[in-house]
Amino acid sequence: MHPGAHVGAGEEAGLSKIAKSIDRVFRKIPKVKTRIALETTAGQGSCLGHRFEQIAYILQNVREPERLCVCLDSAHVFAAGYDIASEPGARKTFREFDRVIGLDRLAAIHLNDSKSALGSRVDRHQHIGQGQIGLEAFRFIMRDRRFRKIPKVLETPKGKEMREDVENLEHCAGLAGSGD
Repeated sequence: MHPGAHVGAGEEAGLSKIAKSIDRVFRKIPKVKTRIALETTAGQGSCLGHRFEQIAYILQNVREPERLCVCLDSAHVFAAGYDIASEPGARKTFREFDRVIGLDRLAAIHLNDSKSALGSRVDRHQHIGQGQIGLEAFRFIMRDRRFRKIPKVLETPKGKEMREDVENLEHCAGLAGSGD
């Protein structure tokens, strides 16, 4: 889930409210083992979760952080200002993610290229390799052993027949090649 928005209350107040809301949910379902995956956002408007530090704040301020994990959305982090368009940039972004949040919390990756520019904070997904990110980031993600068992979900534009999903899946499989 996207963490939420502060709607004018300010970042700190919004993050605090998100943590308290998650605590309320978990109190209502104490025996449920399902975890909530906080998805990185592009940061449109007052949306929170576009900086790794914001996700980390939520993780650090809930009563049961073990019931939370993170889903990294490639188009969102790019639009949020993390330059993953090159392999060195993608490596740097994942190092930052590990330092601030921890790769052990990474539960899923949404694979999408971005129609929007780096740092634009505009959430517009594109087909793999056809947007502003390009292929290097996806080749890195598909080949890095650390992400092999991490589920990857396409959130690219869809037509009625969903042929685009097949093309994007084939593209990602081709990028996977042999692992590092």
